[in-house]
Amino acid sequence: MPDHDAPPVLIVGGGPVGLMAGILLSQQGIASRIVEQRRDPRPVPAAHVVNARTFEICRAAGVDMAALSRASIPPSEGGEVHFMMRLAGAHLGSLPFERQGDDCLDLTPTPLRNLAQHRFEPILLEALARAPLARIDFEHQLEACAADADGVRASVRDLRTGTLHEQRSPWLIAADGAGSGIRRSLGIEMQGPARLQRFVMIHFAANLRPLLGDRLGALYWIFDPASGGAFVAHDLGAEWVYMLPRNDDDVPDPDEAACAEAVYRALGTREVPIEMLNQSQWTMTAQIADRMRAGRILLAGDAAHRFPPTGGLGLNSGIGDVHNLAWKIAAVERGAAREALIDSYEAERRPVARFNADQSLRNAMRLVQIPKALGYPEGLDHDAIVARLADPAVRSAVEGAIANQAEHFDLLGIQLGTVYEAGALVPDEKAAPMTHDPVREYVPTSRPGARVPHAWVRSGGKRVSLLDLLDPTGFSLVTGPDAEAFAAAAGELGIRVLRPGADFDDAEGHWQRVCELEGDGAVLVRPDQHVAFRAATAPADPADALRAALARILAGEDR
Repeated sequence: MPDHDAPPVLIVGGGPVGLMAGILLSQQGIASRIVEQRRDPRPVPAAHVVNARTFEICRAAGVDMAALSRASIPPSEGGEVHFMMRLAGAHLGSLPFERQGDDCLDLTPTPLRNLAQHRFEPILLEALARAPLARIDFEHQLEACAADADGVRASVRDLRTGTLHEQRSPWLIAADGAGSGIRRSLGIEMQGPARLQRFVMIHFAANLRPLLGDRLGALYWIFDPASGGAFVAHDLGAEWVYMLPRNDDDVPDPDEAACAEAVYRALGTREVPIEMLNQSQWTMTAQIADRMRAGRILLAGDAAHRFPPTGGLGLNSGIGDVHNLAWKIAAVERGAAREALIDSYEAERRPVARFNADQSLRNAMRLVQIPKALGYPEGLDHDAIVARLADPAVRSAVEGAIANQAEHFDLLGIQLGTVYEAGALVPDEKAAPMTHDPVREYVPTSRPGARVPHAWVRSGGKRVSLLDLLDPTGFSLVTGPDAEAFAAAAGELGIRVLRPGADFDDAEGHWQRVCELEGDGAVLVRPDQHVAFRAATAPADPADALRAALARILAGEDR
């Protein structure tokens, strides 16, 4: 049965990446259809970290930020990661879990939070329901797709009725997860190790607060040789996950009773009742796709890159993918840009995926330092290791190994500091700000390719982030206070102008401190909040410079 009313974009996969793609496309005025084979949003935990940049994207997309805040673990409870022999046993050390406090507010309006994916998805689904040009069809499965120069023909089966529908759309976004059938059908290979570790995810209900005392946190790494793994807190008093490593492929995964026993061993006590909710197995990899585009089919999220969870970069990288992609598809569909603009998607996002995969892998490998310091793999049992901790030299080695994990749990530079070096932008000659640690340290910059710096300004009588004033559906020109010529040129081109003293009040001087502009300079900002062009001082003909920059960006040229 052909679908003659198919929207321009078919999105396969209704997880956070697919849902956000639909929301962003609708905001851009482009209709989409999401097909998802599940019956409803994810009922069990998966990712549990939503970082600052993803929240900024949610904010710009009109997602209910108050609902996201209510669903998140507050920093007072999720602000640390603990290293334990057992949850009720010896405490080895602690580290801050990312920067979640008000100290981040000069850099972002929305610091990272621990927000479980199964609580995040329903909020995105509510936002999608409010998006007039997006719809999701649960219990629908893509069975086949084929692309040509003009679009994609897809066969979608309604799993409730068995009916097979044929539809043709100009674009298909494959957000169908780590095992992406679309990616495999295209013959796109994955680069990197395919199997680092197998785990069983044990989802259970319990109030573990009595065991925690004042050691509240989001993660508890357990180093008892008989029960090593990690507890993930989704609600300290109600909902947890235990990640149980599996090393022997010949041994079947544990049943519910064995999973409960594994949890009790890691707890170190049976005094706290637990209720088993779910269990599943997964394999940790560190891979990126050879390519993220095959004509009119575009890979996003886990379909394009699979990271170890050590760093919480998977879901967040996927949201970044579709934020990058949505405005480009919209520009091409509206006839404002050449199709070559879509090539910049892979040019910009694939290096980000490579960097994030490598960092996640480094984080995972670095964790090995702790069991080595404790005495692994010398065959010691729990009690023997605890006894060794009385030796100051052993304790010092363990504390040093834990301190070496700090980068794993402090990724602000990655969250906010992504800079596209090539793509839909006009590079300039000014050197990037110096940073000794691009993983942990974020230095605001208006360099082309960077996310434009957040700054607290006043508009309409309110203190807002400059990010809130940007046009999410078009380009914005943010200037210095004396950039009348640039402002006039942008106005003639229909570009939103944000000039201090005229369009917003920079009374605190925050924008002036981070903009890297002279008074008559300007930055052209893309709909995804990344800088496309910068003139630190006004050229002889600002209007000509602005027109040339737009033409180059929208033509997909990279020179």
